[in-house]
Amino acid sequence: MDYTITLTDTEDKALAYAAASQQDWIDNVVHNRCRIAIDDIVKLAIDKFIAAGESMPGNKDQIVAIAFERGWVKTAAQRNEEAQAEMEKQA
Repeated sequence: MDYTITLTDTEDKALAYAAASQQDWIDNVVHNRCRIAIDDIVKLAIDKFIAAGESMPGNKDQIVAIAFERGWVKTAAQRNEEAQAEMEKQA
């Protein structure tokens, strides 16, 4: 996947102050956040596999895919929609 961000001139200068390379800093932040999310999903999925007495796939990519397929995890957008619907229901 490719994503694009746009910074104002001021934001770009500020990031240059904080980082030796804006692109490297952005790449590092995004990749690290993805790593954290993958680790969270894998931990949750491993607990589900163990509870069900099922064998686990051999790699994190497969585990994450299965976790989404089985509904063990949802996207942030899905969780936000569900929370909004619940708030509207309670109002």
